[in-house]
Amino acid sequence: MKLVYIIFILFASWRSVRSDCGVVAKRAWGGLSPVHVEYLPRPVSLVIIQHTVTPFCETDQQCVSIMRSLQDNHMDNLKYWDIGMNFVVGGNGKIYEGSGWLHVGAHTIGYNRKSIGISFIGNYNNKEASNRQLEAVRSLLSCGVRQGHLASNYHVIGHKQVLATESPGRYLYNQIRRWPEWLENADNV
Repeated sequence: MKLVYIIFILFASWRSVRSDCGVVAKRAWGGLSPVHVEYLPRPVSLVIIQHTVTPFCETDQQCVSIMRSLQDNHMDNLKYWDIGMNFVVGGNGKIYEGSGWLHVGAHTIGYNRKSIGISFIGNYNNKEASNRQLEAVRSLLSCGVRQGHLASNYHVIGHKQVLATESPGRYLYNQIRRWPEWLENADNV
């Protein structure tokens, strides 16, 4: 009986760290519960890529610290219900849960109710995203299609295509333009 209990505890611990699609669950990085939620109609057909314009992170500890800081800023200063992005990718190659697959985020005015926002921690105006980061996001998107969160014919755009911003940074923007799901003209989205 004791062995069954130990296996259950180990599984529960593993599941809280690597939840849906290999994402680091909000509770695992010390995130707060949202003060309110609005459910996102799914499947979603648009993914918007951004950057945080914060320091980069390469270790779990650095990335968790930035995640908490982002959420605190969004909830305390901007008065959002939760962290604005649906998902965030760190320099350590891990995807962190933001508002997730099910909830409307607060990442792109006019597009929050019809898109998933994924932000790369750091500033990509002067640096490319690493292969680890890009592969982690590609894996997340594939999983999202398999689980019915994303339409099989979804499109990817850069934040600056629908908002007056430099996000996701010139280097990251150039990298994602090579993805097969890339949508060059976002005027009709």
